[in-house]
Amino acid sequence: MSDRPRGVDPRGPRFAAGITSLLLLVDVFLGLTGLSTSRASEAASGWAVTSASLGQRAADPAFLLLAALALLFLWGVIAPGSAPWGVLYRRLIAPRLPRPNELEDPRPPRFAQGVGLFVSAIGLLLHLAGVPWALPVAAAAAFAAAFLNAAFGVCLGCQLYLVLQRAGLIGRERPVL
Repeated sequence: MSDRPRGVDPRGPRFAAGITSLLLLVDVFLGLTGLSTSRASEAASGWAVTSASLGQRAADPAFLLLAALALLFLWGVIAPGSAPWGVLYRRLIAPRLPRPNELEDPRPPRFAQGVGLFVSAIGLLLHLAGVPWALPVAAAAAFAAAFLNAAFGVCLGCQLYLVLQRAGLIGRERPVL
């Protein structure tokens, strides 16, 4: 038998959510002041993002930051044990804290990373398609979820996982027929 616990320290995902929420807040600010919400020039009516080239949309600082965050969400889904914020927590923060009273199932936080990836990807794709306000709205939605987790320990993605698990859609082994 292994001496390793089968759960994760619940403070780790909250720590990661704190860093993520800070970066998402910066992204919301960049999105609100950037290409996604700017009006076109006097000569052209409408939104600047709709008349911008694909290269200009992809070079928008808010797009670049959200793309980096989406890659971090993807990392958290594929290899959560090596994701940067988790490694930072385990190496620098956790050794200075007492052991947690309980460990939590790692599946709900991993699922929550997938939800963050989904929301970010939708914002990125809609921004590339020229949809005004899509990027800052997606970043704001992800920020709200990350902030709730970091500040209050309320993980919306984890709650969604539990609802889907109770419905029998995920997380339970199916009987072999």
